[in-house]
Amino acid sequence: MQVTREPMVGVLDVGAFSARLVAVPHGGSPLEPALTHKRRLRLDRALDAAGRLGDDGIAAVVAGVRAADRIARAHGVDPMFPLATSSIRDATNAAEVVATVRAATGVQLCFLSGTREAELSYLAARRWYGAAAGPLLVLDIGGGTVELAAGTGERAEFARSLPLGAREMTRAWLDDDRPSERRIAALRRYALDRVREEVGEADLRDFAGYRTVGSSKVLRQLARLAGARPQREEPGVPRELHLADLRTAVALLARLPAARRAELPGISRCRARQALAGAVVAEALLTVFAGPAAICPWSTTHGLLLTLLDGARPADLVRGAAA
Repeated sequence: MQVTREPMVGVLDVGAFSARLVAVPHGGSPLEPALTHKRRLRLDRALDAAGRLGDDGIAAVVAGVRAADRIARAHGVDPMFPLATSSIRDATNAAEVVATVRAATGVQLCFLSGTREAELSYLAARRWYGAAAGPLLVLDIGGGTVELAAGTGERAEFARSLPLGAREMTRAWLDDDRPSERRIAALRRYALDRVREEVGEADLRDFAGYRTVGSSKVLRQLARLAGARPQREEPGVPRELHLADLRTAVALLARLPAARRAELPGISRCRARQALAGAVVAEALLTVFAGPAAICPWSTTHGLLLTLLDGARPADLVRGAAA
């Protein structure tokens, strides 16, 4: 039966671990979503050594998108932006995945460029903290990439995407269940070098005095590991992640196999394997930008919702969608 509700805008975020629908009434706020729906995915397990998403993974994406689209239609969500993140975007058979999903569900999954994701994370952080927060430098560690964005106003004036995501750094550097100190040190050097190459001394001077903000699940989980309260409890209470916390986290995570890491505060079972690489990359970022980082509960998905609420059309947001 059709459910009649007030018109809403929504984002369907199809990532490595879930297909998650969040919808907000026109004129509303992401602080109070009217509709949420999540279906578990484990696309990290469905990627083969060549980076191809297998049949089971594609079937899981189809099922997740179909369920979310049915719920969105029943509740009057229009538009719904169907975002496919790096686990699909970077798969060697990404075009096949998108075509299969479209044929099975009628939904055209969309990709965003890394630069656009960085801009959206910045917008989300800016709206969360408000103009009074002053200049912001926003860090977002995803599975495939790291997004950096900075600015003094509503829109980012600097936006970059680096191939330093927690999942990809795990596959490239720390794929053993308990990586050696040598491999961890090698990733630490590599991440530092890549961040310094991308940002440069001139940009670092420009960012002096900017407030550093961590805007991703990886950074929120690391803050929990360092002792912060769960974000769902009093989300408005300030939380910070310090460089010393990250050094402690790297040492702790390195001592444990992936299965044991999931027993630690904040480290979810599905993300336990990539938690160490995420901590090493976060350590590199705060080393370069001389942290600490304030932890923001909003990220790319919220930036998308805010943009749709502002009246943008989904087609205007897409750069390089797969055919």
